[in-house]
Amino acid sequence: MKRAALALIAAAAMAPAAVPAVSSAQKVKNDKSEKAATKLANAVTVSGILRHERALANIAERNGGTRVSGSAGFDKSRDYVVGQLQNAGWTVNVQPFEFPYFQELAPTTLERTAPDQHPYADDEFATMEYSGSGDVTANVQAVDLTLPPADEPSSTSGCEASDFAGFTAGDIALVQRGTCTFGEKVANATAAGASAVLIFNEGQPGRQETLSGTLGGPATIPVVGLSFAGGNELATLLAGGDVTIHVTTSTLSETRTTYNTIADAPGGRADHTVVVGSHLDSVAAGPGINDDGSGSSQDLEIALQYQKAIKNPKNHLRFLFFGAEEEGLLGSAHYVDSLDQASRDQIMAMVDLDMMASPNYARFVYDGDGSDNPGEEGPTGSDIIESLFTGYWAGRGLVSETTPFDGRSDYVAFTDVGIPAGGIFAGAEGIKTPEQAAKYGGTAGIAFDKCYHQACDTLANLNTQALDEFSDASAYVTGKLVMRENDLSDNTETLKAKRVKQSDYKGPQLIR
Repeated sequence: MKRAALALIAAAAMAPAAVPAVSSAQKVKNDKSEKAATKLANAVTVSGILRHERALANIAERNGGTRVSGSAGFDKSRDYVVGQLQNAGWTVNVQPFEFPYFQELAPTTLERTAPDQHPYADDEFATMEYSGSGDVTANVQAVDLTLPPADEPSSTSGCEASDFAGFTAGDIALVQRGTCTFGEKVANATAAGASAVLIFNEGQPGRQETLSGTLGGPATIPVVGLSFAGGNELATLLAGGDVTIHVTTSTLSETRTTYNTIADAPGGRADHTVVVGSHLDSVAAGPGINDDGSGSSQDLEIALQYQKAIKNPKNHLRFLFFGAEEEGLLGSAHYVDSLDQASRDQIMAMVDLDMMASPNYARFVYDGDGSDNPGEEGPTGSDIIESLFTGYWAGRGLVSETTPFDGRSDYVAFTDVGIPAGGIFAGAEGIKTPEQAAKYGGTAGIAFDKCYHQACDTLANLNTQALDEFSDASAYVTGKLVMRENDLSDNTETLKAKRVKQSDYKGPQLIR
C-alpha cells in the first residue's frame, strides 16, 4: 500500500497543472465502495465456510457418498442452503426443473475377440455419458475414417447419414472424434442399425488420451470412448480382415427433477442486479466437497455475512445455487431460459465461482477481455470483472493468470445472452506446469485437483490456504459490484450475436 501511495504522489507531482485534482467528494465515494468491499471480505472466514463444507460432507456420507442432482443427497443439500439463507433474512425461491438423469449400474467391459483376444484395461476405454445398456458381440465396421483435407484438420467421421452408406446393420460402428458432437455421430450410427459405437480420439497433441464425454441425451445402444492409439489399432486391423468386439454396458437413463435455489438480498437497484453463482450438485462418483462444495459453501457464507458488512447497497444482489451442472450446465441454462428479455437486461454482471480450494491450486481468472485468449472473451463489461479480481490479488502481492471462457461452467448461459461475466477458478484435472509451481507453490506434473470427479473429493481434499485467498477475492469483488455506481455495459439483446462460437465442452464434459 505504501508503494502504491508513493506512486500516486509521484504521478501527481509530474502531472500538468491544468489537470484538476480528484474532488474530495469523489474520494469519499470511492472510499465507501472500497471500505464496504473490504469489510465484507474480512467478515468471510475459512472457519465459517468449513462449517458449511462439513454439513455438505455429512449429507453425502449419509446418502450413498454423493450429492448428485436427482438424488436424496442433492435434495438435502438444497434444504440446508435454503434453511441457512431463510434464517439470515434472504428471500429464497426454489425452482424445480426436469433433466435427463444418467447412472452406470455396473462396470462396462470391452474385449477384442478376433482376430486375437485382447481384454481392454479400465484405462483404455470410457463409457460415454448417456450410453445405452447392452451386451453386444459383433464385427467392427469403420465409418469414413479417411483423413480430411489439410484445411479441415478435424475428422468428419459419422457426422452425416451418408457416411453410413453400405453399413451392415448389427455391426459395431468405429468412428473418430471431430467436427460434430458425439451425440450426432451416435444418432447417425443408431439410424444405420449399429449395435454399438466406439468413438476414438483424434491424433493431435493433447487429443490422444482415452476419450470421455457426453452424448447430451440418452442413447439406446452401448457407446464407448477409446484413445487415438486404441482406435487406430482397430482401423489398422480392419485393413487386414474382420475384427470382432464384445462390449457390455449397464446404465440407467431416466427423467428426474432437480432444483435451482435463488436467493435475493433486500435493497439495491433491481435494474443493476449482481448475480453470484455456484453449482450445488456433485458427480455421482463422489461428494463434491471441492467441486463445487467449496464455491457453494463460500457463497453461502458471503450471503450470511452480507447484511452485516454492507448496509446501503447501490445494486441488488442475488445468489444462485444451480442444480444439474455436472449433467451439462442444465440448471443455469434453465434459469436463464426462464427469464424474459427485460429480466435479463436487469442483470448487470454474473460472477461464477466453481472450485475454490483445489489442493494443488493456481489462481485462474476468467479472461474477460480476451487479451490472452482472442476470440474467447466475454461480453462487453467482462473485462471490468476480470480487472477487479486480478487487481485485488495483485494488491496483496498474489500473482494470477487468465483462463478462457471455454464453456465449462455456469457462466455460459449468461454470456450467451450478452450478460457480462467473470470469476475465478483454482484448477481441476489439468496438470500444473513447472512455471505454475514456481508461481503458486505446489507440485508440478500432477493435477490441480487429483480427486476431481472422484470419491476422494472429501474434506481432506480442500486446500484451506486457497479457500482463504479465493473467498477473500470473491467477497471483495461481490462488494465492489454491489456498490458500483455505473453499469458494466449496455446489456441488451443486440449483444447476443457476440457469443456465437462452438465449444468442445458443455459443462465439465466433452461434447465433440
